[in-house]
Amino acid sequence: MRRLVRRYRSLPIRARLAVLVAAAVAFAVAAVSVTCWFIVQGKLYQQVDNELEKAMSGPGQLQQASVALNNCVSTPQSTSGPHFQDRYAQVVTEDGTVCLIGDSPGKIKIIQADKAEIRNGNNQRLYFRNGTDSEGDDLRVIVRPLGSTFDRSTGQRGPNIGVVVAVNLKSTHSTLNELALILLLVSGIGVLGAGAAGLAVARAGLRPVDKLTEAVEHVARTEDLTIRIPVEDDSEDEVARLSRSFNSMTASLASSRELQQQLIADAGHELRTPLTSLRTNIELLSRSEETGRPIPPADRKALLASVKAQMTELASLIGDLQELSRAEGQRGERVQVVPLLDTVEAALRRARLRGPELTIKADLEPWYVRAEPSALERAVVNILDNAVKFSPEGGTVEVRLADGVLTVRDHGPGVAEDELPHVFDRFWRSPSARALPGSGLGLSIVARSVQRAGGEVTLTRAEGGGTVATVRLPGAPMPPPDTTTA
Repeated sequence: MRRLVRRYRSLPIRARLAVLVAAAVAFAVAAVSVTCWFIVQGKLYQQVDNELEKAMSGPGQLQQASVALNNCVSTPQSTSGPHFQDRYAQVVTEDGTVCLIGDSPGKIKIIQADKAEIRNGNNQRLYFRNGTDSEGDDLRVIVRPLGSTFDRSTGQRGPNIGVVVAVNLKSTHSTLNELALILLLVSGIGVLGAGAAGLAVARAGLRPVDKLTEAVEHVARTEDLTIRIPVEDDSEDEVARLSRSFNSMTASLASSRELQQQLIADAGHELRTPLTSLRTNIELLSRSEETGRPIPPADRKALLASVKAQMTELASLIGDLQELSRAEGQRGERVQVVPLLDTVEAALRRARLRGPELTIKADLEPWYVRAEPSALERAVVNILDNAVKFSPEGGTVEVRLADGVLTVRDHGPGVAEDELPHVFDRFWRSPSARALPGSGLGLSIVARSVQRAGGEVTLTRAEGGGTVATVRLPGAPMPPPDTTTA
């Protein structure tokens, strides 16, 4: 059985579907055929029983059977009696004595049940059974008890007797055998036809799957993600859904590859400038050492400061790239309930150190969110860094946290309307900000970190000048207080 199951599972889907259809049809046809055969058998037997019952309904059978029995006893051969044309007929006593009636074609084998019925003497009861004759031929037998005989010469009653009549079932069995053969042939043709139809239906139904398989093999062979499987717009079956899912997957992969290539190109472009400047400065310092012509102290100090600034910028850019390129499904740390108030206060302390000449006003209310603590803090720090960077000297930065909405407003030059749609793009920098330090990745990191926390971030122009950054984060239940003691 296990070998058959393994062999079945190794078949192609088309073959399995054809086998399943053929098996289902075979089961149904077998059930109908068997049911039909038994119904016909019952009808034929009922017809035979009706004929036997009709033959037993003649009047005066007790007297005729008594005469036949007496004649048979005096002349131990078959004798005349009740007329049962073309049927087995015999008179039987309760002790099993048998006397054939008329031209009976043979002798019916008497069993104990027949004797018991005759002994009971209930002449209103007809007893049917299957039996055989002395030659072994199958018969349908009916037994009718007639009661006891009466001898007028002696005035005594004799033994109970009965009439046993039978019909040969040869023609009935022949009809049933022919019917069984016809049903078997029809069933075989039906099963073969069902198997062929199942294979055809499987081929037609799996044709879209073949196209999908070819598309997948093509993508695996050529890495061409532009391939699409045509799907009818009004089709909602499983294959259509699978095709749409494949098209969506390839479109997403193509978009991801395009973004990856764009990231590599942008990163290479951004890295080229500081690396070129760093190499130039290092070559100047190296040439000064090789030629023995010292660089003036002021110029040397400026060169070293430039090298240090460029290395800091490279380190910052590499860190931003690592943060931005981290796979969406890979978390740097466990997501947990974070008090946003504490995160904003920590970011404010860093912002005040970077912009000591600025006035930073904060109006904060408690709020809890589910996020990665370090990623969330970095997002808030990046927003505040932008506000500090673009604020004029002596300016004010206003920070407010209420009901899960964090707003940071500066009073700098603001962002032009046509530039607002691009502020969260990777490596995008406003033309007016390209002279300032930065990689153009800060707001991209903010957008992704906020989206991971289930929130959204927007950047708009503020009335009266400046920019307003708005972060909306869904709340989380406040964690229970820590009751542990040292």
